[in-house]
Amino acid sequence: MTITTCIFDAYGTLFDVASAARRMAQQPGRGDLQQIWPELAEIWRQKQLQYSWLRAIMDDHTDFWTITQNGLDFAMEKLGLADDLVLREDLLALYWELAPFQEVPMMLATLKTKGYKTGILSNGSPDMLSGAVESSGLETYLDAVLSVETVGVFKPDMRVYQMVLDRFNCPKDQVLFVTSNGWDAAGAAAFGFQTAWVNRAGDPVDKLPHTPHHILENLSHIPSIAEG
Repeated sequence: MTITTCIFDAYGTLFDVASAARRMAQQPGRGDLQQIWPELAEIWRQKQLQYSWLRAIMDDHTDFWTITQNGLDFAMEKLGLADDLVLREDLLALYWELAPFQEVPMMLATLKTKGYKTGILSNGSPDMLSGAVESSGLETYLDAVLSVETVGVFKPDMRVYQMVLDRFNCPKDQVLFVTSNGWDAAGAAAFGFQTAWVNRAGDPVDKLPHTPHHILENLSHIPSIAEG
């Protein structure tokens, strides 16, 4: 098995989804968030994911930006912040500029230097992904940014993973798919990709039929994994 193509999930994998709430809590006049921003970020992310799964199951697709707003609205109401419309707008604006994890630029640069094809495969809508990639300066290192909007269903539907083969014209076993989501790694493994799960939180492996081929604490070792 020779890896030729390294594909990354975006949110939580390349981009720190907690950075919007963290940055908001650091702004002047936002002492009210200093203690609760981690909980806000966690609820927001969990509802965002849950809504994507439920939409797929119910065959009621909408774009990821709508789901992102829905998730934030739930989180803010849960924490008694629903009336703070300024906070809502500021958090949503920051989501378009999520910070990449520290090791991401060097890791992607190394892959490109070694001749690998690279890309993003994300639930994110195209404009959201463009904003995140451009604000982080990662566009130089990516050959493609693929959004599920092309097929109109969220991961882990198999039609989403097929987009990689359609774009890069390579066999499944030449793809290393990297994600911070255990369920996404399971879906990609079921499709036939080699998978790497970035388990920053030290969580147990999901109890699903397919498991990740590699489990990592961060993305630094992706180039060496690709080399085998």
